[in-house]
Amino acid sequence: MNVVPSPAAHRPFSRTRKLFLLWIAIWILMLLLGVQESLWSGSQHLWQPVVDYATAAIPATLLVILQARRGRRYDHLLQQPMSWFLHMWRWMPAQALAYFTLMYGLRLGIYALLGQPLRHAPWGELLAYEGVKFLLFFGLFSGVHFGLRSYRAWVEERLRSAQQANLARRTQLMQLTQQLQPHFLFNTLNTISSLIHTDPDAADHTLTRLATLLRTTTDVSQRPEQTLGEEIELLRAYTDIMTQRFSDRVEIDWNIDPAASTCLVPTLCLQPLVENCFRHVVEQRSAMTRICITAVRNGPTLLMTVEDDGPATALPQRYGVGLGNLQSRLSARDEPGARLELALRRPAGLCVMVSLPCAS
Repeated sequence: MNVVPSPAAHRPFSRTRKLFLLWIAIWILMLLLGVQESLWSGSQHLWQPVVDYATAAIPATLLVILQARRGRRYDHLLQQPMSWFLHMWRWMPAQALAYFTLMYGLRLGIYALLGQPLRHAPWGELLAYEGVKFLLFFGLFSGVHFGLRSYRAWVEERLRSAQQANLARRTQLMQLTQQLQPHFLFNTLNTISSLIHTDPDAADHTLTRLATLLRTTTDVSQRPEQTLGEEIELLRAYTDIMTQRFSDRVEIDWNIDPAASTCLVPTLCLQPLVENCFRHVVEQRSAMTRICITAVRNGPTLLMTVEDDGPATALPQRYGVGLGNLQSRLSARDEPGARLELALRRPAGLCVMVSLPCAS
């Protein structure tokens, strides 16, 4: 089986390669400046700046690699800059000595191979001069190194926080969705139970519709949202089941905008609203009840409403299971414009409105 590495696997290598190319470019620029300075001074030995900068670049590169590797061990101190710098500078004198030794050892060896004397200032002055240069280089590199590692840690922490927030939000959606399933199944089985003795054929048809509905909802926990078209198809299966029982007491009007069918909605977001109509209105009265289900897309907004002409003349004081779950699920989506509202109809009845952003 071929394993395709994720894009994230290439990022460290790509970042290292970019820094390596930048490091080479800096030394090439310094070399060109050294060659130009040598030409201005009238020197005929252009190989000298090449040797001098090459022998400086080699130990400097080794030092940078060493410090970069050591820096990984102290990432836990990035929130304490003073401690981080103290740990990174702890071996600075020994590193400076190794740097001077390697640089001038290479330089003396190359000059000797070329049969040329290495002329320089007295060793005391030279070491003081090179020491100042080393301190400047070491301090500049440490500052840049700290900034890069801090930025990388900040980006990784933001990514990790975003992933955890997304996972928590998805987990909450799945839990809230799963809470609907037993409640829905219980009410549907009650409907079938009431039909078995009075109308076996209708009970058989309803049981078939229930099987179809359950097959559709078995993956709800893995799919906390679906298109409005799929939601309406699922809702029609539910209403078919319920109208078998209340065929002489309920009428359902469907007003679904075809342009809204591709909008994503929380799975089973409309079913508990329609279920409330049956539980609190249809089952409680003998008169005909009209339920109107509407979904309209208005630009980037999807508006869904479920309303009935029941006897309600006041808004409920608190949400029940269905409305409470839906409210929590909309809040968990963390999207601007996602809201649940209730309003009274005139002269009586209740209208539940769900607004969602729709970008599809």
